[in-house]
Amino acid sequence: MICISVTPESRNFAKVDILNAAAQCDLVELCLDRLIKTPDIGDLISGFEVPILVSCRHSEEGGQFKGTEAERVQLLKQAIIAEPEYIELDLETARQIPRFGKTKRVITYTSLKKPLSQVDDIFDEIEDAKADVIKFTWPTPTLQTAWPLLAAISQKREIPVVGLGLGAAGITFSLLGTKYGSPWIYAALEKGMEVFEGQPTVAELSEVFHCQRISAKTRFIGVAGLGVTERRTIEVINKASETLGLDYVCLPLVINDFKQVHKMLGILKIRSLVVSPRMGEFILPLAEHLEESSQKTGYGDLQLNQPDGWHAYDTVRRSAIRSLETTLGASTDGDSSVFQRKNILVLGQGGLTKAIVYSLTQLGAVVSVTSPNDRAAQGIAKTFDVRYVPFATIYDTLCDIVIQTDPELQLGPGKLNFNPSYLRETMTVMDISHLPEETELIREAENRGCEVVSVDEVYRRQLNQIFKAITGQEIPDEIFTSRSEYTR
Repeated sequence: MICISVTPESRNFAKVDILNAAAQCDLVELCLDRLIKTPDIGDLISGFEVPILVSCRHSEEGGQFKGTEAERVQLLKQAIIAEPEYIELDLETARQIPRFGKTKRVITYTSLKKPLSQVDDIFDEIEDAKADVIKFTWPTPTLQTAWPLLAAISQKREIPVVGLGLGAAGITFSLLGTKYGSPWIYAALEKGMEVFEGQPTVAELSEVFHCQRISAKTRFIGVAGLGVTERRTIEVINKASETLGLDYVCLPLVINDFKQVHKMLGILKIRSLVVSPRMGEFILPLAEHLEESSQKTGYGDLQLNQPDGWHAYDTVRRSAIRSLETTLGASTDGDSSVFQRKNILVLGQGGLTKAIVYSLTQLGAVVSVTSPNDRAAQGIAKTFDVRYVPFATIYDTLCDIVIQTDPELQLGPGKLNFNPSYLRETMTVMDISHLPEETELIREAENRGCEVVSVDEVYRRQLNQIFKAITGQEIPDEIFTSRSEYTR
């Protein structure tokens, strides 16, 4: 069940906000915090078929009520007399206001400054305050900080538990809450109407995260990170799963350290972890078994939990090299003949750079590597026995193919920038530094008449590899052409 929170300032528009929200959710929370004048609550909530939850939070709970505490309590008492389906009360206020009529009491515990680690004692206090629903709110910037909140709602209790995670992992908690039986999760009606910063809109929950498809039987695919790249991957995989009738849904995971991550993934029954190119090195230590390329490069973008543990694989490398081969006219995968007498310059310094250099050397290509970080580039060159080009002398270096892998590299005339005037129409250019986005370097290359490797083609190949490894099926082509406004 989805609850949309509305926070009107005007009584005249409050009903409009409720009406708009009611058409898209199962429960509407009417926040009285920002109303300039004292409302007729009975009139505000009358005439709607969808149940209404009324709240009025003070600043310590993240609310914006400007009156006195006595005025806030009086407003909540008036709200209860209007008999909404639910009334939200903090623990202290709940002790002052007795149960009245049929209105159910959502009693909350909020910690805006830090996550909690133990909640059992708080449960006992809230139960004593005659709660019908218990609600916890606290910061959840990572999976680890969301874990106690998740544990609270995943356990079977006599009183149902609702959680509101604040921060990057808030959406993670909401999706898990849906699977594990939380009575409802929270959403904003639209951008700019969030009760808390970062709160997803109801459209995002549906179009990107597919929360309406989540049930107790849903199999989650973990996606490390929640940037533009990860959100696009989530959207594509979720749409493909729905189209093919599969019970898979992506779960974004914000991981900042490895402590207890294996245990958490096991408890959540997550058996696959998709990693963006930016995080390929960072997440790799989670895996116990590495394919040969990952052993050589320290990079992997897909992890699968198999009977003997977690295995890491490198899909971007394969997809990028195959797309490059196709652009150069290769007829088969691994056709090294297309690289004969070709000088390839790789720009970068991280794990993805190593993966590309490794693949090219395996195919017998003539490779040079360079980066504004000369020491890093020199180390890669030494590791894979390829030519190192100091960044200061890059413009004196001739090449046939330029491959950009560094997401931090900027175009421009500066000493640490890459000047696109280096590009010639005889060159082939591939930039996979911001998959699946087309970059400024690609646009410069096209304008200068270079042959360009399609970023979209690389991304399609990569995601198809990932999807097939997890589900055994391929993503329908039409899935890639549709895109919501939330991943553009």
